[in-house]
Amino acid sequence: MSPKHVVFKKVSRDKSLSVYMTKRDFVDHGDFVDPVDGVIVIDPMLRRAKKVYVMLSCTFRYGRQDVDVMGVAFRRDLLLVTRQVYPELQDKEKLTHTKTQKKLLQKLGPDAFPFFFEFPDHLPCSVALQPGPSDVGKKCAVEFEVKAFCGHNQDEKDKQSSVRLSIRKIQFSPGDSDRVPVAETTFEFLMSEKPLKVKLSLEKEIFYHGEPVRVDVEINNSSSRSIKDITLSVDQVTNIVLYSNDKYVKSVAREETG
Repeated sequence: MSPKHVVFKKVSRDKSLSVYMTKRDFVDHGDFVDPVDGVIVIDPMLRRAKKVYVMLSCTFRYGRQDVDVMGVAFRRDLLLVTRQVYPELQDKEKLTHTKTQKKLLQKLGPDAFPFFFEFPDHLPCSVALQPGPSDVGKKCAVEFEVKAFCGHNQDEKDKQSSVRLSIRKIQFSPGDSDRVPVAETTFEFLMSEKPLKVKLSLEKEIFYHGEPVRVDVEINNSSSRSIKDITLSVDQVTNIVLYSNDKYVKSVAREETG
C-alpha cells in the first residue's frame, strides 16, 4: 500500500478478527453511492470451529442509546444485510471488487478475506440532530455500521469475537448555481389604504459553516405605519416523517436593527 493511503483497522477483543477499510465516508452521488468494501483477517484457530460474517446496518435512533421502556428500545433498523465471509461461498477473486481490496489481500496474506456491500436505493444519509446545547448525547440520528462477528450461524454472535466500525453515508451540496433566492411579501393594515412591501434577496443559494450570509432588504412603505426596527434570522428547518410528520424550527443566527 502507498504510505499516502490511510487504512482503518479495528480488532476484536480476543484478537481473532481484524477488519481493514480504506475509508469510512461513502459519498451519495445522486445516481449511485460508493460501495462499502474492505478486508477481514481471521485467525486460523477460529476458522476451524465457527463461521465468520460481516453485516452492514442502517439504524434510525430517536432516543438516547441507554433509554429502554418496557423492553422496547427507541431505535428502528432501516437496513440489515449480512454476508458470510468464511467459509467462502465464492472464490476470493469473485468477491474482490476494488483495487484497494486486491492490494490489502496481497499484503495481509492467506488469512485475509474480502467483503463488499452496495447501498440500496432511497436510504437516508448519516445525520444527527441535537435540539439544544444543554442536551446530552444524540437525540435523533441515522447511523451506519459495519460489524464483523463469528458464530455457528448469523443469528449467533460471539461478543468477544466481534468488531464494529461506524461509517457515514454523506452527500455534498451541488456546484455553484446561478439561481439567486428572492422572496417578497406585502402587509396590509386596517387603518391604512396603502400596503407595506418587503423584498429580501441573497447573493447565492448555498452557504457553508462559518461563511457570512449577506442579505439585501428592500422596503417600500406606502402605508401610514412607521417602521421601528428590522429583525433578520436564519432558521434551520428539520422534517422527520418516519413515524409522524414532525417539524422542528430552530433559529441558528439572528440580527436586529433599530
